Amino acid sequence: MLLDAGSGLATTGPLFEAEPFRGSILLGHLHWDHVYGLPFFGAGDRPGSRVRVFLPAQGDPYEALARPLSPPAFPIDVRGLRGDWIVSGVDPGTFETEGFTVLAAEIPHKGGRTFGYRVEDGVRSIAYLSDHSPTDLGRGPDGIGEYHEAALALAAGADLLIHDAQYTPAELVEKIDWGHCSYRYPIELARRAGARRTLLFHHDPGHDDETLDVIAGLVAEEQDVSLAVEGTVVDL
Repeated sequence: MLLDAGSGLATTGPLFEAEPFRGSILLGHLHWDHVYGLPFFGAGDRPGSRVRVFLPAQGDPYEALARPLSPPAFPIDVRGLRGDWIVSGVDPGTFETEGFTVLAAEIPHKGGRTFGYRVEDGVRSIAYLSDHSPTDLGRGPDGIGEYHEAALALAAGADLLIHDAQYTPAELVEKIDWGHCSYRYPIELARRAGARRTLLFHHDPGHDDETLDVIAGLVAEEQDVSLAVEGTVVDL
């Protein structure tokens, strides 16, 4: 099971030890930074692969995925990849794939239908809200966005909450309608929803390592909160 398909997907080859990928990819939405890894996913683009791609329902799912990934922007669309690729649109609710139970819930984000996901195996659970703009629903009790029903349901009691933390509180003031949230929001969401551990990610492209080190220091006193780093492995 893979969550989203950004450029990092091209680096996953060692995880599959040259074997064809046989599994599912959940796309939160169809912005470029979440789909452009698909044609560079070596384990999926090879004979013998079986790839199920799920995305928020919006008409024909192949055509929806072709909007950011087809000529003239890119030479091929997903139907040009080798292996057995199936693209399916899903609506909010629960479905089963690869032995996991997945809850899909619509969350606010600029420029297209966006889902957060909760993935469970009957023992452990992960909540994944990649691009999330809770201020679209109001400033909320502390000014950084509403703790709305979908976000709380996804994060409720999760063993791991992986959540958009693009802005500092000061940056959010200037970019409150840009589609993302402050790193303070997932910390409070986890507290309200009873999530056990929080991983802050979707770092702003303008934040260098020094900036992220400062943010890491600011959240260091928070219990079970850390910043995502490339190559991070979390044992649930």
